[in-house]
Amino acid sequence: LGLALSKGLVEAMGGTIGIDSVVDQGTTVWVEFPLTAPTLHAVAALSAHPSLAVADPLVRGEVLYIEDNAPNVRLMERLLAKRPGVRLRAVAQGRLGIDQVLAQRPDLVLLDLHLPDLPGEEVLRRLWENPDTRSVPVAVLSADATPAQVKRLREAGAIAYLTKPLDLAAVLGLIDQTLRPVQTPPARCSEASR
Repeated sequence: LGLALSKGLVEAMGGTIGIDSVVDQGTTVWVEFPLTAPTLHAVAALSAHPSLAVADPLVRGEVLYIEDNAPNVRLMERLLAKRPGVRLRAVAQGRLGIDQVLAQRPDLVLLDLHLPDLPGEEVLRRLWENPDTRSVPVAVLSADATPAQVKRLREAGAIAYLTKPLDLAAVLGLIDQTLRPVQTPPARCSEASR
């Protein structure tokens, strides 16, 4: 009765609710809501932060966001407007995401765990097990951040686990770190070689 009432309330507010349960391990009930105006204003507030407002010309590449929640995708689009050298593509299903990674080889995959067709954990597992996609970095973005969950997904190949609501500075930091090319210092001549 409580879950039926919760489902009605969550859906009345435009959200979704779901349950993940594993015998002898426990049950997780999750709720997702569309972004609200204050969350969108958080993106605009980033311009005030000097290190995030200035686009780094070295940060270039393609990010694939596997996310079925349209407001989350819009938030990421607005956030990545701060990085003009980064192209964002989004798909709303796990299987489509896997196909896109195989076809396009993005520089980074941002992966939601609660997808309509395939759990995000399964998407990560398939990408990690395939030798053609194993080298593509995958970061998980999820509200489900129990220590056991984070540990399990990091061990399964995720390079990072960022919790929702997102720390926008942390998302940009991850993108910058992943997409900025590694710079090698110039070779120096030794006295003996001169």
